[in-house]
Amino acid sequence: QVQLVESGGGLVQPGGSLRLSCAASGSIISIDAMGWYRQAPGKERELVAIITRGGNTVYVDMVKGRFTISRDDAKNTVDLQMNSLKPEDTAVYYCNAGVHSRQYWGQGTQVTVSS
Repeated sequence: QVQLVESGGGLVQPGGSLRLSCAASGSIISIDAMGWYRQAPGKERELVAIITRGGNTVYVDMVKGRFTISRDDAKNTVDLQMNSLKPEDTAVYYCNAGVHSRQYWGQGTQVTVSS
């Protein structure tokens, strides 16, 4: 079994920054793609950014130039640096990882952007 635990959410003013972290633990040989998704109230969960095992990244248009995803395969972690945050970034952020042909999700961490 694999567990994903997120941290780093919170309340921030517009224009501010937050860094989310996600640590994977359990019976892990290797992790394929890792990513961050978010779900705002009343909306469906959407992709924010993903990073492949080779380090290739994909970002949704709304966060390009503001968010940066990174991973540390030695620690089985994936981070999301979020800069220039906007109120529309408010959501629960979920970590996702592909491990041994299965998809795993974290429990989510709340990010609120408000003055």
